[in-house]
Amino acid sequence: MNTQPPAPDPVDAIAAQWAVVRPDLDTLPMEVFGRIYRLAAAMRGRVDKAYAPYGMGLGEFDVLATLRRSGAPYTLSPRELTATLMITTGGMTGRLDKLEKAGLLTRSPDPHDRRGLRVTLTERGRELVDQAVGAGLERQREALEGALTEEEAEQLTGLLRKLLATTA
Repeated sequence: MNTQPPAPDPVDAIAAQWAVVRPDLDTLPMEVFGRIYRLAAAMRGRVDKAYAPYGMGLGEFDVLATLRRSGAPYTLSPRELTATLMITTGGMTGRLDKLEKAGLLTRSPDPHDRRGLRVTLTERGRELVDQAVGAGLERQREALEGALTEEEAEQLTGLLRKLLATTA
């Protein structure tokens, strides 16, 4: 872990530019959220690369992981998946088509709703997502350990939870 203070970043440059042209602005919110957005984009790319050897991107991983986290029998409706992942039904259909074609999940009629479907993780899908989750977590762990102590990471997660609770 690096104990040196971080060098100025692009967000600092943006805030400095605003300070020149609009010194009346308090850019602290922009600095916080600008860094959150940039961090999310950077980590999305790293984690996506971690999932690539398993033949999936972040979107496909999210579907498989949601089914896996639901517990045995690893079955949810497309509506439950869509709500959990916050994507459109069209986007979900495309992901389900791809994952079903790869043999990682199945779709079957819902026995309790003749208009509904159930999406179930296959054994192969469960094995693959179990491997991929470890690879993604390793990329995230590397990023944390390169910058923060465990105590700082715990503090940050608490602060982000607090911020998210007031903005979601």
